[in-house]
Amino acid sequence: MKVSLLLTSAYAMRGDVRATLNLATALSERHDVEVISVRRQKEKPFFPVGPDVAMRSLIDARPGVRHLLPNGQVRTEVALWRLLRNLRSDVLITTRPGLGVQAARHAPRETLKIAREWGRPAVPGPVKRFYPRLDAVVTATESAGEEWGKLLTDGPAVHSVLDALPGGPWPRSRMDNRIVAAGGRWVPVKGYDRLIRAFAIVADKRPDWRLRLYGGGPEERRLRALVRDLDLHNHVYFMGTTPDLAGEFAKASIVATTSRSEDLGMAVLEAMGCGVPVVAFEGARGPKEFVATGYNGVLVPESEDEARLFAAALLALIDDERRRRSLAAGALDTAVRHAAGDVAEQWEKLIADLR
Repeated sequence: MKVSLLLTSAYAMRGDVRATLNLATALSERHDVEVISVRRQKEKPFFPVGPDVAMRSLIDARPGVRHLLPNGQVRTEVALWRLLRNLRSDVLITTRPGLGVQAARHAPRETLKIAREWGRPAVPGPVKRFYPRLDAVVTATESAGEEWGKLLTDGPAVHSVLDALPGGPWPRSRMDNRIVAAGGRWVPVKGYDRLIRAFAIVADKRPDWRLRLYGGGPEERRLRALVRDLDLHNHVYFMGTTPDLAGEFAKASIVATTSRSEDLGMAVLEAMGCGVPVVAFEGARGPKEFVATGYNGVLVPESEDEARLFAAALLALIDDERRRRSLAAGALDTAVRHAAGDVAEQWEKLIADLR
């Protein structure tokens, strides 16, 4: 079976890219798998991908590459139209509503077309109009599946399949380093400013603990200024980007996520795969789907006093090593359900049923 997975960019540092490449790698063990990137900005993908996965791109945006067609949206739309019209795959899996709409319009009728969705469509009109031509929509969580089911009242069927973690072996935290870690894109929706303010309270009470921030993005200058204003330069460290976030999380004893609105939970899952409990706000949909207070982490209620409450949750784990280790065991148990091989089998069963 030939499977094509279509991404806006397979070279970006995003959770949906990470999850898609993990799935492609797992499926490639038994199938002919290719990842198609609409745009290519770098020589290699940021995240690792299996050696049996074929990679190709429509628009090569690397510096110094010349193009016959003019720049801009028209060139992208023409390239995508050509790709879809000439696609010779048994299964096409798209990863954004915009790509799903184009697949519904232009991909061959005999190709099984599946939209893999994490967030909600910004413009639902085209989705409602063209998604009934798809064979299925697949979400990563039950709550997202319910939302898409309400949106697509006229079909297609909506299914839920978990995101896949990378294949093992996974590093394991010893739970004895006095480190809180966080990772992802430094953008406003991720709420790193909330984490820094909460950690200011932690650092005042437990000055021997450190916060490590992994990632990069447009918020870096503002976040560094906040660390300077709060006099946290000896407590908060900007570690930069890494494709091995799991390896870094394994050095920590707690992973924190303070996202304001999150549809993905890849950083949460990677932390749990390393046996690290997670502290998150309960209002963020992604972490809320995976974090259970008292089992694998702590969910903090959203409130006006958010910094104090989040700091209190961190301090409670910092001061109770036995509880940390108990939550770490629950985190490992949660991560097992996201093993790449098991998730690939769920996809294979779904595809077989649809065909």
